[in-house]
Amino acid sequence: MSRRPPSRRALLALVLGAALTTPHALTAPAAASGRYTVTPLTFTVRAGGRTCAVDADLYRPAGVDRDRPAPAVLATNGFGGSKNDGQTDAVGRSFAQRGYVALVYSGLGFGRSGCLISLDDPRVDGAAAARLVDFLGGRRAADDGTTAGFVTLDGPGDPRVGMIGGSYGGAVQLATAAVDHRVDAIVPMITWHDLAYSLAPNNAVGGEDVPGAFKWQWTNGFYLAGESQPLLRPGLDPSRINALDCLHFVTEVCETVRTLNSGRYPADRAKRLLAYARSVSPVSYLDRVKAPTLLVQGQADTLFNLNEATATYRRLKARGTTVKMIWQSAGHSGGLTGPAAGELDLGRGNLETSYVGRRVLAWFDRHLRGRAHADTGPDFAYRRDWITDPDRAYATADRLPEPGRTLHLSGDGTLVGDRAEVARGSRTYTNGLVPTSHSENSLARVVGLPDPAPYDTEGTHLAWTSAPLERALDVVGAPTATLKVVSPEAARAQRSDDAADKLVLFAKLYDVAPDGTRTLVHRLVAPVRVPDVTKSFTVTLPGIVHRYDKGHRLRFVIAASDGAYFGNRGIKPVTVVSAPDDTGVLRLPVAGGRDTGGAVVR
Repeated sequence: MSRRPPSRRALLALVLGAALTTPHALTAPAAASGRYTVTPLTFTVRAGGRTCAVDADLYRPAGVDRDRPAPAVLATNGFGGSKNDGQTDAVGRSFAQRGYVALVYSGLGFGRSGCLISLDDPRVDGAAAARLVDFLGGRRAADDGTTAGFVTLDGPGDPRVGMIGGSYGGAVQLATAAVDHRVDAIVPMITWHDLAYSLAPNNAVGGEDVPGAFKWQWTNGFYLAGESQPLLRPGLDPSRINALDCLHFVTEVCETVRTLNSGRYPADRAKRLLAYARSVSPVSYLDRVKAPTLLVQGQADTLFNLNEATATYRRLKARGTTVKMIWQSAGHSGGLTGPAAGELDLGRGNLETSYVGRRVLAWFDRHLRGRAHADTGPDFAYRRDWITDPDRAYATADRLPEPGRTLHLSGDGTLVGDRAEVARGSRTYTNGLVPTSHSENSLARVVGLPDPAPYDTEGTHLAWTSAPLERALDVVGAPTATLKVVSPEAARAQRSDDAADKLVLFAKLYDVAPDGTRTLVHRLVAPVRVPDVTKSFTVTLPGIVHRYDKGHRLRFVIAASDGAYFGNRGIKPVTVVSAPDDTGVLRLPVAGGRDTGGAVVR
């Protein structure tokens, strides 16, 4: 039976969309600030088969001219924003104050820029950004004839230019660097690696060719944010109108969202869905990215989790591209933010006083200003939210931690360190017709409304709990679990041509305090569409940075459903059997780096 979001889901997503597209005040005409001038510009570009205008602001520091040129920084907005939102225009101010020429623009389909929304497609959004690089390099003028003859050049038409921005404004940097190798350095923040994973994650290793569990709240929220723009921005540029069945996105986006909402993934539709989502994602074009890349990803992020940045990091590293990665606290789902927490806040421009900000400045010092002595930091750094001193909150390491601590799933519901301690036994759960587990409500977390604590209904999940820890355990990275389940109903259903008939389960890891209080770290779960229930399979959980304190217990859970995702079609009871010589295994990556104060992290 086809599944579509009921009306309450549509209404919820519409409210989320409105929250993401709140209009902002327009930029004032060109004016001198004493330290820089701001000049509104328009560029006519050809993108995605359409001709449209790109709305931009040029920030020029005082004293920068043809005889005293400066490197440039290019930036655009996150989804639903524009060049005028608090984060994006702050990039222009912050870098102009520090002597960079800054060009900040509204992405295609947002603000006053034209063309359709195409999800940072390198063939469209990347190509449009390359035309702005042409301007910075002196190859073209703005529509009013303004030229930029005051940007440092590496050669004729080749400006010294970097990019920075978050989320939608993060992926466009990778897209631009893939199509224009004049880009010298990028800082993509809290963005995606593979939209197929972001929107319908399947955390089963080897299950990449099957759509996972549809993340309906986030996806429909952003989709309706784009489609509802006439309600918020009347009189849109005609280049932003597609057709009645797909108003402001390219057609392939609407087809993808409709397929996801249908809850049905027959082989041909699943193939098209995955192919399109990946064609506009870094996963498909990272081999063409040569620009030194500083990845910044948020730990509190159920939209684009740490695994996305990790995948990008590993791919770039393998290709020999200069790349480093920082896991900050803040992401799309909250986390520690702002100067008080010692975290970067681009809206306030606290670059020099935050760890991430100093790393960004050093990155641009090295790669844009050519300061070879600039220390760009270690390959990997991560924020520890249990450290209250902001100056010591970040730990560093030369490489990513790998799963090393092994626990076994015992038949009596315990997690044990020695396989010989595994008790024989089997336990069963089943799913219902409606979700019986809760991790988050994306709308509530975006707009600051209360969100019930995570829960799992009895009989619809299985849990394995460790003994109280004898000492604190710092988990840094993505845990993995190898499982074997028994489900005759799922075995029969998976013979269908429709991938949606395969078994879905949700793996997660709780921290249980001595008083019984449970914490699902950043409300992260691992949706899994099991490739084949007759065989064992491995699950990669979302990456975390979390200290399990002394006396606390780890609890590993597999649940039948989650309210933030589409789950199983039909009732599929699941049994897990354990024996000393055949049982599931949980592996944890345990920290072993250096903190910013020089002490060893244990």
